[in-house]
Amino acid sequence: MGQKLLWLAAAGALGTISRYALAGLVQRAGSSFPWGTLAVNGLGCLAFGAIWAAGSERFALSAELRTILLVGFVGAFTTFSTAIAEFGQLVLDAEWLRATVFLVGGNAVGVAAFFAGSALGRWI
Repeated sequence: MGQKLLWLAAAGALGTISRYALAGLVQRAGSSFPWGTLAVNGLGCLAFGAIWAAGSERFALSAELRTILLVGFVGAFTTFSTAIAEFGQLVLDAEWLRATVFLVGGNAVGVAAFFAGSALGRWI
C-alpha cells in the first residue's frame, strides 16, 4: 500500500506540473478568457478516455496502474475546480455570454474529448 501511495503521489506531481505548464503556455496569449483551463480540461478528458479504454480493453492494465494513471496523473492534471472558479468569476463580473460559452464549451469539449480518447484507446 505504501508503494502505491508513492506512485500516486509521483503521478500527481507530474500531472500538476504538466497542468501548470500547459495552462500557462496556452494562456500566454493575454486573453482574459480562461483558454488554458479549457485546453487542460479537454486534453485531460481525452487522456482519461484513452487510458480507460486502452487499459481495460486493449492492454488489460492492472487496476493499480489504471488508478495511478487516472487518479494520480489525470486527476492532478485536470482542473475542474479551477474551471468552476473561473466560471464563477465571469458570472460575478456579469460576463454572461462568456460565462455561458465557457461552461457549455468546457463541458462539450470534455465530453467530446472523452469519447475521442476512448476511441483512440481502442484503436491503439
